[in-house]
Amino acid sequence: MCLGIPMKVIEKNGNDATAEAGGVKRAIRLDLLEDVEVGDYVLIHTGFAIEKLDTDDALETLKLLDEVYRAGTGKG
Repeated sequence: MCLGIPMKVIEKNGNDATAEAGGVKRAIRLDLLEDVEVGDYVLIHTGFAIEKLDTDDALETLKLLDEVYRAGTGKG
């Protein structure tokens, strides 16, 4: 099973970028996509952006992932 996480691109230098979700920042690669800019949401899998996401869809997915996490840890 594979899991892709929506993250917001916060820095970009060519195909190297930094993305953030929930306060966690990761170095990512943009080789597989065109036209990704700072502020865009992308789906990250194994350090690569594999799909550009609509902002509303990305935020909804992040909200659902947070709810699942909280339910599993008893923090919600």
